[in-house]
Amino acid sequence: MIGPADIPAGLAEQSTLGPAWQDWLRRLPATASGLLDAWELRRDGEELWHGFESLVIPVIDRNGQRAVLKVAFDGDDEGAQEALGLQHWAGRGAVRMLRADPRLRALLLERLGRTDLTTVEDDEACRVVAELYGVLHIPAPGRMTPLTTHLEHWLAGLARMSRDAPVPRRFVEQALSLGRNFLSDESTVGVVVHGDLHHENVLLAPSAGRRWLAIDPSPMSGDPHYEPAPMLWNLLDRRRGDPRYVIRSRFHSIVDAAGLDPDRARDWVIVRMILNAHWATEDAENASRALTVSDREWITTCITVAKAVID
Repeated sequence: MIGPADIPAGLAEQSTLGPAWQDWLRRLPATASGLLDAWELRRDGEELWHGFESLVIPVIDRNGQRAVLKVAFDGDDEGAQEALGLQHWAGRGAVRMLRADPRLRALLLERLGRTDLTTVEDDEACRVVAELYGVLHIPAPGRMTPLTTHLEHWLAGLARMSRDAPVPRRFVEQALSLGRNFLSDESTVGVVVHGDLHHENVLLAPSAGRRWLAIDPSPMSGDPHYEPAPMLWNLLDRRRGDPRYVIRSRFHSIVDAAGLDPDRARDWVIVRMILNAHWATEDAENASRALTVSDREWITTCITVAKAVID
């Protein structure tokens, strides 16, 4: 059984993001406990893991196989097709899915190691991610939601962004212009994109050899050039030196290794970073609170990344 006290503190803190999160967190213990019973799973140890928006429970199934049960936040659309993406990849470049209940955003996944790309140098991490692009970017199934569907909604929200928001208006206008160009470009859809591939979403498989696999995708039918942004913003505070140098170095390493068009990849970075800054202000508004120090630091990071690829 999972009780309210079992929810990791880092996940429980998401209650500050508003009523939808509070409702999901309230339901989470019962949802997880019900899945353990229904899928005949038993907990493997006392520790529970978590991501930004998911609870991860180490388990053993009725056949003695070690796995993890993941239950994700069900209040947004981006992660709604995680099961479809994992089913389509079938363990090629990504964690293998053993069972799913998309309605509950619940997945039973193979157990990987806890070693991620934070344990290697930046150049190596960029190389691994670029190689994973080549495996994961396969033709999308027809029932997978197009990136353009999400993008149209995101841009409509960005267009309503207050001029008082702490984001330079010129970047907002540039992101809107570039985003609208992508909406009318047929190359914006067609392959399965991960959507959030960065250092902490790539784990080492327990099998022989250093085989890296992607986890925690937000799959869409999209554009390979949409992918690099998370690798640019992630862990900037842990790297020494000028952040702009780190961002540019990562950008060019990934683009070159993956064979991406640098101009198209740059345009997607700009769109994604300004959208991220917008969502930070929107989250605060939805929760009826002022921007926190953490919010403002994240918005500054978003603008820094956008500037770095423009310069």
